[in-house]
Amino acid sequence: MLTGFKEFIMKGNVVDLAVAVVIGAAFATVVTALVDAVLMPLISALVGSPNFDSFLLLTINGNDIKFGVLLTALVNFLIIAAAIYFVVVMPMNKMIERRNRKLGIDPDAVEVSDDVVLLTEIRDLLSTQRGGAVPPRTEA
Repeated sequence: MLTGFKEFIMKGNVVDLAVAVVIGAAFATVVTALVDAVLMPLISALVGSPNFDSFLLLTINGNDIKFGVLLTALVNFLIIAAAIYFVVVMPMNKMIERRNRKLGIDPDAVEVSDDVVLLTEIRDLLSTQRGGAVPPRTEA
């Protein structure tokens, strides 16, 4: 019973997932600091308010419907997404592209594994034995 649990825990994908969760949680504080301490004060300086919570406030039978809170959440989401893209994703893609160019790796070139080549040959052989036409080759 414990052997199976040990094998499960030591699988690469479980450990990788655990590391990703921890790194993600740590990175969340960096993104939050960037948004709260840098981007929101800039927006507040330009627009005059750091949020839109009081925008489109509707009161029906004493109940407040706050469309501005939704708008604030949407704007915050877009700011966070843009910050992650421009601060993390775009520079990382540029570094990978530069590394691939330096190593002579062509990311558009698709390598066909030996398994796929063998299965394609078997398929073609079976098709010709049955008297059918050989299907067109497709690249994986």
